[in-house]
Amino acid sequence: MEDIYSRGQAKINLALDIIGKREDGYHTISTVMQSLMLYDSVYIKKVHKPDYLKIVSNLSWLPDDERNLAWQAAKHLKDSFGIQEGIFISLQKAIPASAGLAGGSADCAATLLGIRDLFSLPLSDGDVEKLSVRFGADVPFCVRRGCVYATGIGEVLHPLPDLPYMHILLAKPPVIVSTEEIFAHYNPENVTKRPDMPKIIKSIKDGNLEGIVAAMGNVLESVTCKKYPIIEDLKTCMINNGAVGAMMSGSGPTVFGIYTSRKAAEMAAVALKTAFTLVKEIFITKPYYPDYKDDEISRR
Repeated sequence: MEDIYSRGQAKINLALDIIGKREDGYHTISTVMQSLMLYDSVYIKKVHKPDYLKIVSNLSWLPDDERNLAWQAAKHLKDSFGIQEGIFISLQKAIPASAGLAGGSADCAATLLGIRDLFSLPLSDGDVEKLSVRFGADVPFCVRRGCVYATGIGEVLHPLPDLPYMHILLAKPPVIVSTEEIFAHYNPENVTKRPDMPKIIKSIKDGNLEGIVAAMGNVLESVTCKKYPIIEDLKTCMINNGAVGAMMSGSGPTVFGIYTSRKAAEMAAVALKTAFTLVKEIFITKPYYPDYKDDEISRR
């Protein structure tokens, strides 16, 4: 095998709470994450030049060196396993950047898994998860995918059942959010609503969409929404246009709305585009179900 395709799945946080802060500066969290059928395509090819490592993408501004997590992942595996061939990686980005959707982490995970398979490295999925945390707290989840309750800094993963049927509308406002800055300005005294973790976990296990929505919450909204009021405006617009629930994902700024039908999501997308002409990145997607084939996913 000379080349391989891999997918980096976007994610949303259905619930996100901050529990504390470690001595190394990382925050400990409690979160429920869900992979989406919105993904970057990662193409990896062997190159018969020993020291060759190159990344290209469809985004001219995307870093193509050690600042890129996929590049870091490839370099680490190449060095650790003595891979003699060169590696060429092409990223076709569909996940918005700096959006709270784990695009960089997803590409990193897809690169780790793709190189593992392309070069037949002696690594199980669990091994890849363990080593992936060195590249970021979201990367182990992006390796695992599906629906997961995560603790620690996000690397301790507890699998959950598939979400019930739903469609998800995503809207990323045209602002750049620094995850480090948002966490740095987090103050628990400013939080007015926390997620109900026991309830959302039970509701997911029961397939209870109403319970899931009622228990959602993201404490980082107390920081990001204050800095960028458009986030609250997008949430309100989604709710007013049929969403059973709406929330910011991660540190933001992307907002997601949950809809019970594709038609309702499409109508809401039209309303968003009319009301927010500067918001260009709007997507309708679904949860990613690991045990389903693509054709089965498309019918759900």
